[in-house]
Amino acid sequence: MAQYDSHSGSESPADRPNGEKNSKRSKSKDNGKKRSLDSDAATTGPNGTRALGERRSSVSKPARDFRDKPEPSPKKKKRKTSSVPAPVEEVPTPDEAGELAIRSPSPVIDFDGLSRPSAGTRQRLEEDDAQKEVRLARMKGAVKTLLECIGEDPDREGLLATPERYAKAMLFLTKGYQENVRDIVNGAIFQEGHNEMVIVKDIEVFSMCEHHLVPFNGKMHIGYIPANAVIGISKLPRIAEMFARRLQIQERLTKEVANAIMEVLQPQGVAVVMESSHLCMVMRGVQKTSSSTITSCVLGCFERKEKTRNEFLSLIGVNR
Repeated sequence: MAQYDSHSGSESPADRPNGEKNSKRSKSKDNGKKRSLDSDAATTGPNGTRALGERRSSVSKPARDFRDKPEPSPKKKKRKTSSVPAPVEEVPTPDEAGELAIRSPSPVIDFDGLSRPSAGTRQRLEEDDAQKEVRLARMKGAVKTLLECIGEDPDREGLLATPERYAKAMLFLTKGYQENVRDIVNGAIFQEGHNEMVIVKDIEVFSMCEHHLVPFNGKMHIGYIPANAVIGISKLPRIAEMFARRLQIQERLTKEVANAIMEVLQPQGVAVVMESSHLCMVMRGVQKTSSSTITSCVLGCFERKEKTRNEFLSLIGVNR
């Protein structure tokens, strides 16, 4: 028999049947599910999209593409304090100090003003007239050998003087190896207190591709913002010409001109842009006659400040 509470007259929980307990539990679960569905329906739009206030984070679940996974934040390393005293810097002697003052910190310009000098560069720069004749004779013999190797007769009338002409032309096209940056500038740096942008644009440049020994030519635009000192404007095309009269690639040529101006003038910033056509991809290879190549090098404030860089690009007509 079921027992009743003497005060309320209701049946005690211990004496309720198991079926009645299970039915109440299932009802509570159904009520919980219904409440969750109601809340989801309240935050879900008519097309099944979630409301703006309930949008889940895109990184809460694994990304579909492994490239979309956020990079872990770098952990800060704690500095370890050591009891070892700091090394004492050695003071250079007067001779060493003089040598350090003369030697250039730039990897482009050597201490005597040459660009990427090698043993052959210095020999050519320092040779006398007799040594020049020996060099020219060797080059003429090499050109004659090339003519024979391609199936030509170097002794026919039209090719008799070709080895000498080509040797002299090659020496002229690479005369930049013998030129010195400091001699080109020749002290033409003036303290004018000018701090606004200076641009020399549309400088014609001719150089030789070092991969195929065929020309590439185009135009170079040079701009800089002085730190009070300005350079003679004719020196900028001369510096470009010096670096172009070498065996080059356009990327390195652009960078060398910018670094040389940055070192010689020490302005707030330098920007160089070059656009050229390469005969090595016009006459041979892919043979794309209408293609052009644009390279740039920005240093100092041109690299740090987007507005300054965009002003330069708009003035030279690239950012239109």
